[in-house]
Amino acid sequence: MNDKTASHDFPCLANHFLVAMPGLHDPNFSHSVIYVCDHSKDGAMGLVINSPLEIPLSQIFEQFELSYSPRVGTEPLMSGGPVQIDRGFVLHRPGQREWEATLPISSDISLTSSRDIISDIAEEQGPSDMMVTLGYAGWGPGQLEGELANNAWLTVPADANIIFNVPCEQRAHAAAAIIGIDLNLLSSNAGHA
Repeated sequence: MNDKTASHDFPCLANHFLVAMPGLHDPNFSHSVIYVCDHSKDGAMGLVINSPLEIPLSQIFEQFELSYSPRVGTEPLMSGGPVQIDRGFVLHRPGQREWEATLPISSDISLTSSRDIISDIAEEQGPSDMMVTLGYAGWGPGQLEGELANNAWLTVPADANIIFNVPCEQRAHAAAAIIGIDLNLLSSNAGHA
């Protein structure tokens, strides 16, 4: 077995959306859209992009003892997933500035996990298009591939416009529409011939 097929036969899904299929009943992921940030033979990591928390960004700024713009303070925090829910991540378009821990994922989407970006966001000096999440979704080696084989997720090439410009409640339908699928027409029952 060569190294490329040792763990999976699936292509790398970084910079893709995972749209929960109707049969996915895990309460952490039912009806969710996940932006995959990293995917390798060692596993995968992504952020749920359509699950706002009832917590405004102002609470994060106050926890860090930062002064902030009232406009930015009202923005909602997002639940990025059930892993490390005390850790923050910022999904954003690349900006004029680089922060301490920024990972470019595509030409128009980056991930930053350092405090310096939070300070800039508080002062309205951060990226113009961004989403702040708490926690992430993670899969061990082969786990995501198993879920894909069981039709738990629809895979769709990512579109930054959906992350940053489409309202949360419309993101699943917008992501599925990229590949011509209407989620309203999908059944929660898997068919077997």
